[in-house]
Amino acid sequence: MKVLINLIFSVFLMASCQNRMPKEKADALYFGGTILTMEDAAPEVEAVALKNGKILFAGTQAEADRYKGDQTKIIDLKGKVLLPGFIDVHGHFTSRAGMMQAIDLFPEPYGTVNSIRDLQTTIKKYIEEHSLPKTQPIIGNGYDDAIMTEHRHPTKDELDAISTTNPIIVIHTSGHASVVNTAMLNLLGISESVKDPEGGHYGRNKKTGKLNGKLEENASFRALLAITEKMSKEAGHSQDQAIKSLMKAQDEWLSYGQTTICDGRTMGETVGLMEKAASEHLFKADIVYFPDYEYFKKDLNTFKPKYMKYNNHLKLGGFKFSDDGSPQGKTAWLTKPYLVPPEGQSADYKGFPIFSDQVLYDDLKTLFQNHITAQLHVNGDAAIDQALRVIGQLKEENIYKPELRATLIHVQNSRPDHIQKIKEIGLIPSYFSTHVYLWGDWHYSSVFGPERASFISPANSALKAGIVFTMHHDAPVTPPDLITAVYSAVNRKTRSGRILGPDERITPLQALKAITINAAYQLQEEKTKGSIQAGKLADLVILDQNPLTIDPEQIRSIKVLETIKEGVSVYQRK
Repeated sequence: MKVLINLIFSVFLMASCQNRMPKEKADALYFGGTILTMEDAAPEVEAVALKNGKILFAGTQAEADRYKGDQTKIIDLKGKVLLPGFIDVHGHFTSRAGMMQAIDLFPEPYGTVNSIRDLQTTIKKYIEEHSLPKTQPIIGNGYDDAIMTEHRHPTKDELDAISTTNPIIVIHTSGHASVVNTAMLNLLGISESVKDPEGGHYGRNKKTGKLNGKLEENASFRALLAITEKMSKEAGHSQDQAIKSLMKAQDEWLSYGQTTICDGRTMGETVGLMEKAASEHLFKADIVYFPDYEYFKKDLNTFKPKYMKYNNHLKLGGFKFSDDGSPQGKTAWLTKPYLVPPEGQSADYKGFPIFSDQVLYDDLKTLFQNHITAQLHVNGDAAIDQALRVIGQLKEENIYKPELRATLIHVQNSRPDHIQKIKEIGLIPSYFSTHVYLWGDWHYSSVFGPERASFISPANSALKAGIVFTMHHDAPVTPPDLITAVYSAVNRKTRSGRILGPDERITPLQALKAITINAAYQLQEEKTKGSIQAGKLADLVILDQNPLTIDPEQIRSIKVLETIKEGVSVYQRK
């Protein structure tokens, strides 16, 4: 009898074990390193199993071993660090692609153009090395008066010194201003009698009143759009060539660990360009685009069916509004004057708005009534005030609802009183935290002054208020580098070593959540992305060092070793 009981028990035990054995076997299993999930319930796990592009299991290695099969690829992390793929919530993917052929004018730490003389030398050298025709238009990108030794923009005359026959335009690192030479003014048909466009400005010599070559906001955007379209037609550039540039830009984002890429202000023909690339299944990452509403408002009905629906990795995520300019470029709209006004402006200069309240109200009302969200570029505190005022009114009228998750982009010159208003209205602030590192000294000494500069990108204030916030890189203003954004938010250290607003520092984990699970929430994809959890997409990144244990001041040295999109390796560091 005893033998029979033992036999029955053994059979039962075997059946029980078999029932616990998973029916599905993993395509891949990762173990042997630190695995950071971004999930509070289980911040770290020992192993992750993947199946059909999704996370099948995340937990202990012993449990993960049950998912091994004959075809399972076993990956030993060898002490490296696995995280959810980084999510770009605000970059300019198509702008970067369009600038692939531009002359690189970035200063340190990403380039070598640290003075106006360097700028002149770089362009001259490019003309000579490429044997450019004497009338070939030239585009340079990335000069930065905040970092260059002269701390000013180049002038028309200084570009004329490079060439009087080649039309030249050089774009400020912020993307919100540019400078052209006389030949470019002539090519664009811009005469001395030109009037400022709405939301834009033509710079003039304060003494003579003549154009000095500087173009701001809409004056710059219109000029750049005109010259790029003209150059493209004359060169006979095909859509295929433009798509190749898109693919190069995609590879750049992937090399920085991003599995979701944002095009934060889609304009011109680039919507069609991305749709063609998607139709040819060329996207490895997910691309979320936000067309400029003013440019495309007449086409709203054609966009509506595409909203929040991926088609071959391409999704319309909402629309973009550029409410003001750049703080480092001194076109952002402030309530108090700039500490040092830009050349040609008076001591009471505060920048300027792009929209009136009424225009912004009418446009946002149309979008929100169609249940479509928006990203609002607001750098200066006056622009932030306007956004809060307008969206606040729309919320009172029950037109804006927090579930739309409208986002305030940059929010640089924020004030403490903004924090509670942002929470009450139900908005998401997305901070360009890298400003503290790259331009913190400029903000401190020339743009805002010590007090206002100390509160830029106030992530800790948002955190304490219980606000979901994200961080972004705004590429190509910087490379698509979110690790430097994490470094900057954690350390609040400027290039000179000044600690700017120590109370606004956050922990490495909080910063990582801002570019993973919070970012997924902003894009309304938190159910499928942003953390390592069973059922979510297998969007992953492998780093060479642990951001949570490394010396915080060494975070910028962390390297992306591999980027994995839906279980497929799409980048490996050589």
